[in-house]
Order: sequence, then structure tokens, then C-alpha cells
Amino acid sequence: MGEEGGGRSCGTTRELQKLKQQAMEYYRENDVPRRLEELLNSTFYLQPADVYGHLANCFSKLAKPPTICRVVGKNVLDGLGLPTLQVEIFCTVQNFPKNICSVVISTHFKVHENALPELVEAEELERSDAVSTAVRWVNETITEELQGLAPSNQAEVDQVLRTFFESKVQEDKERKELEKSLEDSTVPTPSPLTPPLPPPPPAKKKGQKQGRKDTLTEKPIIPPEPVEPILCGSMAIGAVSLAVAKTSAVLGNNPLYLNIALLKHHQDQPAKLTIPLLMVSLVSCGKSSPGKLNLMKEVICIPHPGLTAKQGVDMLLEIQKHINKAIEMSLPPKPETKKGHNGGKRGQQQITSKMSHLGCLTMNYDTIEQPLLLIQGICANMGLEMGTDLHLAINCAAHELMDYSKGKYEVMMGTYKNAAEMVDLYVELINKFPSIIALIDPFRKEDSEQWDSTYNALGSKCYIIAGTASKSISRLLEDGNVGILRCSGLIVKHTNQTTMSDLVEITNLIDSKKHIAVFGSAEGESSDDSLVDLAVGLGVRFIKLGGLSRGERVTKYNRLFTIEEELVQNGTLGFNEEHTFFYLNEEAEKAAMAGELPEPPEPIFATEVVEESAMSVFRAGCTPTS
Repeated sequence: MGEEGGGRSCGTTRELQKLKQQAMEYYRENDVPRRLEELLNSTFYLQPADVYGHLANCFSKLAKPPTICRVVGKNVLDGLGLPTLQVEIFCTVQNFPKNICSVVISTHFKVHENALPELVEAEELERSDAVSTAVRWVNETITEELQGLAPSNQAEVDQVLRTFFESKVQEDKERKELEKSLEDSTVPTPSPLTPPLPPPPPAKKKGQKQGRKDTLTEKPIIPPEPVEPILCGSMAIGAVSLAVAKTSAVLGNNPLYLNIALLKHHQDQPAKLTIPLLMVSLVSCGKSSPGKLNLMKEVICIPHPGLTAKQGVDMLLEIQKHINKAIEMSLPPKPETKKGHNGGKRGQQQITSKMSHLGCLTMNYDTIEQPLLLIQGICANMGLEMGTDLHLAINCAAHELMDYSKGKYEVMMGTYKNAAEMVDLYVELINKFPSIIALIDPFRKEDSEQWDSTYNALGSKCYIIAGTASKSISRLLEDGNVGILRCSGLIVKHTNQTTMSDLVEITNLIDSKKHIAVFGSAEGESSDDSLVDLAVGLGVRFIKLGGLSRGERVTKYNRLFTIEEELVQNGTLGFNEEHTFFYLNEEAEKAAMAGELPEPPEPIFATEVVEESAMSVFRAGCTPTS
């Protein structure tokens, strides 16, 4: 007993001596006496409370840097009351665990309006499973993997997350292969069946000439590509990566956009940061609208780049008010008519509306021109010049329009066009409304030939942007190519397994190809405003946040205003290159240099806009004449 007790005593003594030796080395290396003397000299005339504050700050700098001690995942609701993932980060700060911040990520699920109950129920189950799986990943393996890591080391954190996700992908692949092998071994091989007889040829209509059908046979459409698989629970990766980036910003007392900008520029702080140009959804008249028009899922307004974000939104809010007045002033349909259900001449139908999940009005229109003419007329009455003070973009959402039974796009109810006819439609639309400077998803991604044709025909007049038609960020990075479709730019969204490092990499790739990046929000958004910081930090050209209604949308616009004010106060607000929206690709520029196109107009600079812009008319209180 004595020997054992003596052995423990000796061991304890050696440990104490070792700790004292380490303390003395730390004491000498950090020159603590000199620091204390300087601190005491600087606080000689301060009150005791101030001295304690200075001492606390001094010793906090000598403390061990904060490290992640716990990551917590929770099931919360998004802006539509649907489940999504929240992630909280706890760090060890001066030997105490502390809750630093939380983020909420948007899911990748589409919002289906007027969908079949079976489809809605199936997607609800899939969403619930995705969120619960992500919560489990975060609370179990991910929190263990990240313990002890410094949140300031974003690259290391993202690599840990990437490795974890790859292991989950492999597990899922092995599980599916096992299930398939078991299914093949249990299901008996069916006996070969006699092939069915070919169907009889259709009866020839009276007066139809032989061979006429062959001459009118159209090229068959390319079937849809298989949907890219999304691993259940993958949103845990993107949410944790964002939460760690925000944690680093909070601990460093920096805004999130600055930390993202440092990540983008390899820790070199940029001298200037720019505010992305606004793409604001004003009207929705697509498949979910009560009218006949299907083509325009979103009519998007882009204020002049010389205006501040706040000025641009104020102008669009005024336009939205006049749209509401037009709805209120529209006459109700007559109870009894003899000229059809619209009650009179074409174009006099009642304008009805509801608020879309995108935060804009869902309007009832029957022709492509009607919503554009409405906005054009309101702007004219307000003294705004379309194509100068305000530009338009159209989200065509062509993937929602394809009727595979007919092999054509249903641009309006009962009106079908093949892919080649769609090119002509877009050319005619842009010629008629030159203020449209962007078409989003004018075709399915499978119609690459028509993407080429539209880009060649309209690339010098408007941007051709791939949103849903583009591949996922992970697939684009894997291929190392964003030019699979002939387009001017891509819509980038932060969903699923997309990390902060992935966002930096994809925007760098887009920039290297001289494409434009549009940072977009998801259809089912949350109230988390972090994506605005991401857009500013990444330096994208446009930001697409939806309409000017619904809290989850408006909170992001408010965040954009705050960032703009901060950059102005700090003197770090830069300006995007001046847009004349004329030369939009290299081919058009070469053509102009060869004398094939007229010279572009002189650009309007921000300093000139202050007095001569649309906002000067708007502030003067201009109202519609009639």
C-alpha cells in the first residue's frame, strides 16, 4: 500500500513539475511581464472597472482560439410552414461552451400548386424523411467529426463534410445494389411473351393525299434525362458549412459577407464590394395561374444599375401599387352574356390575382403581351422609360410546359409549339419588347440544339440563363464545365450538399468562362437572410429573391439594404460594370467591330442618374394620368 501510494505521489509531482515548466515557457515566449507592465501603464488613470475590462481583453487574446464543441440539428418550419433543417453551432470559448449562431437552410423541393393529392402526400413524406435524416446526421456523426476544429478554417471543415458525404453516397450505393441482388434472386424469370401485333394504321381522312403525313412528320423530341439523384439528408452538409462560416464571422466580429469575400479572394480583403443587381419578381402568370397563359412563370423587373437597391425596390413597390389599382378597377364579369364566358370583346376579361409562394401576384392573362403591356403602360404613366429606367426578364420555366404526349410546349392552354417554333416565338417577343434583357430557362435542358439557335439569334440582345435547365453545382464541379448548354449565365442556389468552398469554386468557374452568375433563392424559402451575404461576398452579378411580399422574401431585401448602408459608411461600396444591356456576348462584340451592328449608346453612370433617373420623376410624386 505504501509503495503504491508513493508511486502515485511521485507521478503527481512529476505532472505538476511538467505543468510548471510549460507555464514558465509560455510565460517567457509571450513576454507576459512586459505586456502586463504596458497594460498597467496604459490603465494608470482609468477607473477600477475600466482596468478590469482592459485586463480581461488582454488575457482573452492570450486564450486558446475558439473551437467547435457541438453541432445541433433541429427540425423547424420554413416560410410555407413546411419542415426544413436548422443548425446551431456551439464553441468552446475560454474553456466554456457557448451557443454562437444558427442558420436555416432551404430545401430543394419544388412547390406544386394545384397538384394531385397523391403527389403532394408523397412529396411530404419524402421531405419529412430528408429533414429527419439530416437532423440525425448532424446530431450524431457530424458533431463528432467537427469537435475540436477551428470554425475559422472553412476549407478543413468543408473537406471533413465532403468526406462524410462521400461515405454516405457509397453506403447508399451499396444498399441499393444489395436490394437489387436480393430482388433478382427472389423474383422468378418471366417466360418470353409473344410480341404484340403492331397497331393498325390510322384511317385516312377524306381528301387526304397519300404521303402527306410523311411530309409533315416532325422530328421526335428527346426524352427527358433522368432526374439527378439527391441523397436523403444531404441538406445537412450545406447547412453545417454555412453555419460554420457564420460562426467564424460572429467570433471575428465581422459580417458574414466579408468572411465569404475573404474566402473568395484567398484571405485578401477586397478594397471594394458590390451589391448585386436586383431581379425582382413582379407578376406570375405561368402554369399555376387561372388564365390561359403558361409561358411566364415570372415576369421579373431589373431596376437601372445606377439606383441603389433601396431606390430600386421603392420604384417597384410603386409599380406594384398601380398593378393592384388596375385589379381593383377591373370590371366584374356580367352575369349573363351572349358572347362567351368572358362577357364581351377579347381582352376585356376580369383581372384576378392572388399572392404566389414566390412573393408576387399571380395574374390571370390569356396572351403573352398582356402582362408586358400592363407594366409598360404603368411605367409610361409614372414617367419611367422602359429599357432605360427599368428592364425586364422572363422566367419561362420551359420544363413545366412540355406536353410529352404531343411532344410540344404548351405556351398557352390549347396552343402548342415545337422547339423550333419556340425559337421564333422568343425572337418575335424580344423584337416587340426590347426592354426584355434576360430569358431564364427558355427550353428544357434536353433541347440543346434550340439553346444554340436562341443564343445565336438573341445573344446580342438579351441574356440566356439556365436555371432548372442547368446541372447541379456538384455535377458542374465534377465535370469542370458550365458551358454544357449555350447560355450567358447560370442561376446558383445554396441547397443540399453545396458547401461554402463549392460556392466559391463554382462562381470562379463561371467567371473564368465569362458567364454571369445569378444567386437565386429556393421556391420554399426560410426566413434566414444569409444567402444575401453569400451573394455579396461572392460578387455575383444578379440576385433573384422573388417578389416584394411574404416575410421570408422581404427579410432578405431588408438585409440587402443593411449591407448596402454598411458598405457606404465604410467607403467600400463599389459599382458593377455599367450596363447598357447591348453587347451581351463576344460574338455580338465582334460583329459590331466588323460594322454589322450599330455602336452602343453611351452608358449612364451612377452620378448622372441621381438627377435624371426614373427616381427623380418618382420622388416628384408622379401618378398615372388615367
